[in-house]
Amino acid sequence: MTVSSIRRPAKRRPMFHRLAVVDVERLTDDAVAVTFDVPAARREVFAFRAGQHLTVRRHAEDGTEVRRSYSICSTPAALRDEGVLRIGIKRVAGGAFSTFALSRLAPGDEVDVLPPLGHFTTAFDPGRARHYAAVAAGSGITPVLSLAATALQSEPESRFTLVYGNRAAGTVMFAEELADLKDRYPQRLHVMHVLSREAQESPLLSGRLDEARIGAILDALLPPGSVDEWFLCGPHGMVLDAKVALSVHGVVDSAVHTELFHVDDAPPAARPAPAEQPEQGAEVTVRLDGRETTFTMAHDERILDAATRVRPELPYSCKGGVCSTCRARIVEGRVEMARNFALEPGELAAGYVLTCQAMPITDRVVVDFDA
Repeated sequence: MTVSSIRRPAKRRPMFHRLAVVDVERLTDDAVAVTFDVPAARREVFAFRAGQHLTVRRHAEDGTEVRRSYSICSTPAALRDEGVLRIGIKRVAGGAFSTFALSRLAPGDEVDVLPPLGHFTTAFDPGRARHYAAVAAGSGITPVLSLAATALQSEPESRFTLVYGNRAAGTVMFAEELADLKDRYPQRLHVMHVLSREAQESPLLSGRLDEARIGAILDALLPPGSVDEWFLCGPHGMVLDAKVALSVHGVVDSAVHTELFHVDDAPPAARPAPAEQPEQGAEVTVRLDGRETTFTMAHDERILDAATRVRPELPYSCKGGVCSTCRARIVEGRVEMARNFALEPGELAAGYVLTCQAMPITDRVVVDFDA
């Protein structure tokens, strides 16, 4: 691989900061809430909008770097006033960070944390009076908790309805926090728990939170026409089912915000390079921190994978097309993304891509991480 670098005027980008852990609270058998203390000098750096997420980093015993993204469950006001920044972590099978967090992370430890990112949010304003609704499942409640608390706290005339799916009552993350919110805002917060493996009095709320059940809930309990903005968060299948149910009930896409926590299907296979493309591959230039690095790579390889071999400091987290940490703008050439669960239509139109999913389809591509 041929590599060359050119220095240009630098632009500031988010950098990792070490934050102290002040609490690790067990929520369920397989989930914890981790609270960081943000010093006053760094609170502006970590200022966030409800619904956003953090990327955390640690180095495993074998030296491997592990990065994961977790949604913030606390509120912007708690960060501003108390320096509190809290995330929810649920164990996943083989999860390198979640297993560590549930078994070994403790108060007093320090973790590398990237400032907040994400578009799963809205512009809360004290003068607004809106009805927000969320459909969440499992750990998808994490950003929704922040959204609901922020909406109810900052918009006195707004209300929030939550449809929350879990297997059983004992698996409900943030059950106490939701109950506290309900006690604080009894007239403006409505919570419907849907349990798939535990019978409830209402058959409508007993069973899997799929398209049919969501549609039935909309018909019986939550008229879509009464809702101004929707938030959907959880596993891929649940989010897709909820989007279909809302669409069938006449809800326009612009009123729906989505966030995925799990994508169960494997990404599409890499596209074979067309026969007319040169064997030596594509020439790719990445711009980061004011420095350009040029290298060659195969047309069927993901840009992030190739680029981190020569620029290991490139920003990334999930590598699954979900979190948008690796977002960059294509300023020359064209690429094809295997999948995209993070970028919105306006970002795509402006030339932004997820480099973890992007493959070059022209002989030369310039990717700008500083854009």
